[in-house]
Amino acid sequence: MRLFPILAAIVAIAAIYMLVFERDRLATLLAPGGEAVTTAKAAAPAPDAAAAAPADTGGAPVGVVVLRSTARQIDRAVTLRGRTEADRQVELRAETSGQVVSDPLRKGALVEAGQTLCAIDPGTRASDLATARARLAEARARVPEAEARKPEAEARVDEARARVTEAQSRLEEAEINYTAASKLGEQGFAAETRVAATRAAMRGAEAAVVSARAGLKAAQSGLKGVAAGIEAARAGVESARAAVAAAEREIAQLSITAPFGGLLESDTAELGSLLQPGDLCATVIRLDPMVLVGFVAETEVGRVRVGAAATARLASGETATGEVVFVSRAADPATRTFRVEARAANPDLVLRDGQTAEISIEADGTLAHLLPQSALTLSDEGTLGLRTVDAENRVHFAPVTLVRDAPDGVWVTGLPDVADVIVIGQEYVSEGVQVAPSYREIGQ
Repeated sequence: MRLFPILAAIVAIAAIYMLVFERDRLATLLAPGGEAVTTAKAAAPAPDAAAAAPADTGGAPVGVVVLRSTARQIDRAVTLRGRTEADRQVELRAETSGQVVSDPLRKGALVEAGQTLCAIDPGTRASDLATARARLAEARARVPEAEARKPEAEARVDEARARVTEAQSRLEEAEINYTAASKLGEQGFAAETRVAATRAAMRGAEAAVVSARAGLKAAQSGLKGVAAGIEAARAGVESARAAVAAAEREIAQLSITAPFGGLLESDTAELGSLLQPGDLCATVIRLDPMVLVGFVAETEVGRVRVGAAATARLASGETATGEVVFVSRAADPATRTFRVEARAANPDLVLRDGQTAEISIEADGTLAHLLPQSALTLSDEGTLGLRTVDAENRVHFAPVTLVRDAPDGVWVTGLPDVADVIVIGQEYVSEGVQVAPSYREIGQ
């Protein structure tokens, strides 16, 4: 009962073996004159593998359909998956505390640069500013007063220096008189009273020098004190000026304005609410122009250039065109991709922030062939390619690279500028086989 299934399985295995491993021999058998070729092979076995090749069997060439293809220049766009981003977005927060005294603006409203979004009650800040300005005027008045004391102090220093010089001169004179009186007294020509008088005069001159030097130090200390007073007065001016600037800054922070024109993404703070430093007043975004953000692989980043045209197709069906304005020089550490930004005009605000987009960026073109997708085949090693015919009608395998799909075929590279490509029958011939090509034009 089981004999028939076993025989059927053996027949199926044999058929698969013939189709996969003996395809060339099977094609030769099915070709015209195949029976005679088989008989000749059986009568004279080939001494080596080359003698068994289908090209040397002497049988009729296999008929194939060949398309003569000429390479054409095409644009190779870089396609990225990305999203849209607002050109600018900012959260406006309070820098001072106070109660909001302005009516709120609702989200979605258009605002212009400089427009007030939140106004805070000034309270006593105006009087604080007036007080700071009064202190500044007072501090400025102290500077001339302090500077007026400087000439008097300098004059005292000069006078003290003159006294020191005078005292030193008298000391030198007294020392000379004492020396002369001492020598005369030793020789008996001068009385002891005279020697004593000159000694006393010298001691008095020394005391006068010490006193004059002390007066000079006191005058110099007074001059330093005057200089310190001048610096203190000037420091007071700077401190008062800083207080005025702080008061003016405090008043300027009472009005929170839009830094640029755009849309309100949130309501402004409600009338009567209390804002503390850091509290949110409003969020403003600018959607014109719109930024198209994508991430390009490191194998393709060299083909993206700043200034290249970019086209984005959104998930909602809208399209946008712009140009590349930024290509990152640092890869994302997680994905090893590079950020690319393009700006597109959005005057009607049709594009929204955060939409998914497919971005195509123009890149340098290349020569490629447009061929039917059915003409592609695989070599015995699994390499994707095409089978071509040379001038002697012999088959060759050419590895190719897919560039992109097209409605009427695929664009490939790796062939010569002009190539005769087998588009029908390529699966029934192998390398070196001689064929009988039938040429057709593109579109037939």
